Amino acid sequence: MNESPAASMEWSDIKVFLAIARTGTLMAAARQTGQSQPTMGRRLKALEASLSLTLFQRTSDGFVLTAEGESVLGHAERMEEQALAFQRELEGREQRLEGALRVSSSDWFGVYVLSPMLAGFLRQHPGVSIELLTDARLLNLARREADLVFRIQPFDEPYILQRKLMHMDYALYAAAGQPHPVAGDGEGCALVTLDVAYRDFPDAVWLRRMLPKARTAFGSNNREAQARLCAAGIGLAVLPVALGGQTPGIERVELGEPPPGRDVWLGYHQDLRRLARLRALVDRTIESLAS
Repeated sequence: MNESPAASMEWSDIKVFLAIARTGTLMAAARQTGQSQPTMGRRLKALEASLSLTLFQRTSDGFVLTAEGESVLGHAERMEEQALAFQRELEGREQRLEGALRVSSSDWFGVYVLSPMLAGFLRQHPGVSIELLTDARLLNLARREADLVFRIQPFDEPYILQRKLMHMDYALYAAAGQPHPVAGDGEGCALVTLDVAYRDFPDAVWLRRMLPKARTAFGSNNREAQARLCAAGIGLAVLPVALGGQTPGIERVELGEPPPGRDVWLGYHQDLRRLARLRALVDRTIESLAS
């Protein structure tokens, strides 16, 4: 009796299909899965041949799902959901303080807040390894893109266990030792601030309200870059105090009203709540950082 195409499919081939569908190129999908680009191409061709379907249209801009690919996508995502749930359930029963954890946060928070805490945790638990991803994207905990995520807004997914970890104060900074007169409306002042994609963040809104006539000299979504440009004398910058206080060459400037701070939330998938190494890291984080 001949095996059906669906029965001959392997989960590893489905992961290749999903990676290409989500990234749009073989190169990006290869980076995501840790395989080579030629291998990704060969496995996709083999999958399409086994199903007798054309799953992607090859264009100059990348891979676009065909109608057949769209019909397969939902089934593949459900397979992924079940496979990952099975993996989380198995790992959630693991009690040894050994193995890997993937942690995600913003760039500056990972460097200036998390790294010192993680160093102490790793010294205490040498059997654990940690991968720290500093990424502005909201990573998917269900897909194990990260095990523990720190971010400045609550999680809205129903399967996430979360808590507010701490409140971060922000302050206005200028290069130390240089005159930085601030007029009432900011006329004549230069600013180092967030780029236009983040202009609605509370601290950027506060800065425009307090200094409406100041000009923007530098914009970036990288807080550490803002701190360095501020220290170089390029302009005034609103920074988290945890970053500004550790940046040489800058000092606080008072305008009579402090910038708004932000809350930091931590979250992890509920299926990993019994994973000993994750519980230990969460407990250490709360003990060290919770306000």
